[in-house]
Amino acid sequence: MSSQPRCPHCRHFVYLDTLTCPNCEGELGYNIETRLFHGVRNGRADIEGRAWYTCSNREWSCNWLVRDDAPAGRCFSCRLTRRRPAADDTVALEKLAKTEEAKRRLLLQLGDLGLPIVPWDVRKGGLGFDLISSLSDGKRVMIGHSNGIITIDLAESLDDRREALRVRLGEPYRTMLGHLRHEVGHYFQNVLLTDDDLWARCRALFGDERESYRDAISRHYKLGAPANWKESFISEYATMHPWEDFAETWAHYLHITGTLQTAAVIGINLDASVSNLRDTDVVPLESYRSEPIQRLLTDWEWMSQGFNRINRAMGFGDLYPFRIPVPVRRKLEFVHDIVTRAPLTFEEQYALAFAEEPERA
Repeated sequence: MSSQPRCPHCRHFVYLDTLTCPNCEGELGYNIETRLFHGVRNGRADIEGRAWYTCSNREWSCNWLVRDDAPAGRCFSCRLTRRRPAADDTVALEKLAKTEEAKRRLLLQLGDLGLPIVPWDVRKGGLGFDLISSLSDGKRVMIGHSNGIITIDLAESLDDRREALRVRLGEPYRTMLGHLRHEVGHYFQNVLLTDDDLWARCRALFGDERESYRDAISRHYKLGAPANWKESFISEYATMHPWEDFAETWAHYLHITGTLQTAAVIGINLDASVSNLRDTDVVPLESYRSEPIQRLLTDWEWMSQGFNRINRAMGFGDLYPFRIPVPVRRKLEFVHDIVTRAPLTFEEQYALAFAEEPERA
């Protein structure tokens, strides 16, 4: 995501999920090392002296390339999918394609942030995804995280179903990418909090995650959020339990940094000479790794106001319908701190992901 996606043949802009250039019709594959699209011929692309091949799930819209020394014909993203619909469940597989697109976007952002990812088939507790549908066999699928495995209900890729849930639950925002960003927060809370001091700081901000989760769920759905929740939490759901507060805050950190990065890459900024929002320019950065949280949140405050006005001009609701009170700013500062402590280069991330042979096929 840190580079502008353009067709290598005609330089036309393409979206991250593009398989064939809409301008020149050239076949494309996305390379996670170069963060660029490359031309594909007969299922192969030669990049910097190494052969890369199209993912075996390309028929289900995966446009990522697979390195020649990878342990299987699946790209890094598809390899992280532990469970998926049956091969004859074509309806669910169509929904899987859209969810996998959101997952690839998530993984690119995690890579840009330098966060460590160890696959589920390399190490117990590693990151994996069960992408299954409650519409396939009538069994309810609970979105959640357990010991590194994130479960997503593909049925929520249906706009009407997801919107009905959003309205029923009183949420201002509900997307597949949002689900993935939230659930991966549970995973990284355990990965990045590596000592007692970090856990103590986390508990001081979010509460003690060792309190009964079952009791918290019961209390939340019986009594709802506290009346003054907006003074200390980013969402009503964050009030349920310290785990959920952390995951919601983490998701918003990814929302904010991902949107600012996109704005930076395509050149969107606020020019004070023509903008009526503020008197000084706002120029978002591709990375806030070396910046204090104050710079990140100040840029976001003004850029999000601009984005909200654009949405309203089209008759939509606000792009970012949330406010960030001081206690939430402190929580975001903690997330910013743990994310930027020891970022990995892509080469280090890739070596970590393939350090061992898979334990399971």
